Amino acid sequence: MAEVGRTGISYPGALLPQGFWAAVEVWLERPQVANKRLCGARLEARWSAALPCAEARGPGTSAGSEQKERGPGPGQGSPGGGPGPRSLSGPEQGTACCELEEAQGQCQQEEAQREAASVPLRDSGHPGHAEGREGDFPAADLDSLWEDFSQSLARGNSELLAFLTSSGAGSQPEAQRELDVVLRTVIPKTSPHCPLTTPRREIVVQDVLNGTITFLPLEEDDEGNLKVKMSNVYQIQLSHSKEEWFISVLIFCPERWHSDGIVYPKPTWLGEELLAKLAKWSVENKKSDFKSTLSLISIMKYSKAYQELKEKYKEMVKVWPEVTDPEKFVYEDVAIAAYLLILWEEERAERRLTARQSFVDLGCGNGLLVHILSSEGHPGRGIDVRRRKIWDMYGPQTQLEEDAITPNDKTLFPDVDWLIGNHSDELTPWIPVIAARSSYNCRFFVLPCCFFDFIGRYSRRQSKKTQYREYLDFIKEVGFTCGFHVDEDCLRIPSTKRVCLVGKSRTYPSSREASVDEKRTQYIKSRRGCPVSPPGWELSPSPRWVAAGSAGHCDGQQALDARVGCVTRAWAAEHGAGPQAEGPWLPGFHPREKAERVRNCAALPRDFIDQVVLQVANLLLGGKQLNTRSSRNGSLKTWNGGESLSLAEVANELDTETLRRLKRECGGLQTLLRNSHQVFQVVNGRVHIRDWREETLWKTKQPEAKQRLLSEACKTRLCWFFMHHPDGCALSTDCCPFAHGPAELRPPRTTPRKKIS
Repeated sequence: MAEVGRTGISYPGALLPQGFWAAVEVWLERPQVANKRLCGARLEARWSAALPCAEARGPGTSAGSEQKERGPGPGQGSPGGGPGPRSLSGPEQGTACCELEEAQGQCQQEEAQREAASVPLRDSGHPGHAEGREGDFPAADLDSLWEDFSQSLARGNSELLAFLTSSGAGSQPEAQRELDVVLRTVIPKTSPHCPLTTPRREIVVQDVLNGTITFLPLEEDDEGNLKVKMSNVYQIQLSHSKEEWFISVLIFCPERWHSDGIVYPKPTWLGEELLAKLAKWSVENKKSDFKSTLSLISIMKYSKAYQELKEKYKEMVKVWPEVTDPEKFVYEDVAIAAYLLILWEEERAERRLTARQSFVDLGCGNGLLVHILSSEGHPGRGIDVRRRKIWDMYGPQTQLEEDAITPNDKTLFPDVDWLIGNHSDELTPWIPVIAARSSYNCRFFVLPCCFFDFIGRYSRRQSKKTQYREYLDFIKEVGFTCGFHVDEDCLRIPSTKRVCLVGKSRTYPSSREASVDEKRTQYIKSRRGCPVSPPGWELSPSPRWVAAGSAGHCDGQQALDARVGCVTRAWAAEHGAGPQAEGPWLPGFHPREKAERVRNCAALPRDFIDQVVLQVANLLLGGKQLNTRSSRNGSLKTWNGGESLSLAEVANELDTETLRRLKRECGGLQTLLRNSHQVFQVVNGRVHIRDWREETLWKTKQPEAKQRLLSEACKTRLCWFFMHHPDGCALSTDCCPFAHGPAELRPPRTTPRKKIS
């Protein structure tokens, strides 16, 4: 046994030991947060077991016979729908175990420690129902595995028993005590650079009273039986001494440790990287408002699908014709497509369907998501108010339409299975409504970004929630009011807005469509002039017993009627709430303009921009701040860097007409100065002359796509400092990315557009 890392916890306050178990829970259930080479983990089963002393065992008694079933947490049933590992203990044995624990006389602190640790591990609710179907480990085999392992400890493996219980090598625990045991599967990322793709199982033993959690990797022997891989057993331990807390990582057999670099990292990584993260998480005291990522689908299937799509569509980054960041947008749409493909694959298996689901993407933007889904065999199309340049690069199989969507009776999709809203802006709250009215079998997927109500921007009201959390709750409320069971999930995409909402099933039978639609109409009309939910309206989860065609649908619909009716009666009494009329469902809705209005100062006349830039530069250079430093070729040069002025001070020096003209643009003066990146820096509301000798952009290693863009842009524009600065450019000709005179100018390279098959 060797300790590979140990760290003290600074300023723990009252966060320990609870914070330690919260940190351990992250490593147990979401190891990919720390180990980026993992895709995730799936918890197969949980149970409680008593690990006895070897010397207290009778010749015919096995450790497995003292196992007590706890039962899996929510969503953690056995793959076959059973209760998980079956109990092998009788009532007398369970009573004896309790009496032994009472005789041991645990102190009050240990009891509090057990309570703090057991709650998150028992009630975490992971994995989701989709992941639960992946596991294929019969309860009887699990019983046999644990019994064999317990017997091996009792028959002579005293060193591992001492390691598990944190007792000395030659000593034994004073009495039996209950351990929390978890069977988990660790899922590595599927990647061409990582040949290991087989998931690995582990038994995780949590000894709350001793403050330890031990990881026991499993491997198959020559006969296909699972056994503990003794070489890679490790433990995370919390200890307390003189009002100071410590977290340690220990390895049972350090000389035999086998590192594959993925599931089993090097001991130094465990003792440094993992230990540092555990120490940080232990004192953060953060509680997320969102679910874990990919809680509705199989992580293993998603990882494989994502890597395949990423490899298949990686060339898109090189030919991206839009001004947006190609790496972000391409890989984000690849991740969303992978999620939808697995979601739909599992839906087909659940509903016993063979035909692939059809879809319509409302507000499809660049259309890449539509292109990927169509290329993978799903019939569908995308609609957006404005055509993009990249549309011309897709083949004929990608159907994209330039049209404005106004929610009304003419914008329904009765033959479509799914409606998609990927950053659909003003259409986001309408998508559940359109899906509900298109057909009883139509479902929806939305990924909200910008905050819109049915008409105009959404205004927040609840200060106790973040604006993002409140808006997600509003969209969930819309979905529930429209009659959907709304599930929430978190995607793995490079975006801060990555929570999606999925409406897969209804809360009412199709025979009640007319009455439910009347409630939808009342709810939508009640939102006019009321950009937030009424006071006291809290989003409640859909009743689990309510399902399409079930006997309990009436109770669920009555609850829906009560929630909507209490708000809409007052509105209906004043405005009337008759049947749905022809035309727009809610007058006042305006889709985005077809021609995107540019208000970032780019549409201003060039001579006006040049005049403002020169005027502001002269103001700053009036400070006459001379900077002498080495240029890139090693020579010393005195150069006037000017002074810094606040935006308000600069604005005071400009005439009224110039300011009025700038005010019509988004951001005004600040936007114009930021756009003049070659000349100015705007930091914390103050304007500076940019000194290119301080720039490290050209030395910093950039991704391949950005390196290509930088090299193509070099010498395609005149150097402002060479043309206008009293001291000229601070850089020599060979170091400056801009042209020193018209003779150095070279035409910008235009990338030919390729058809994407």
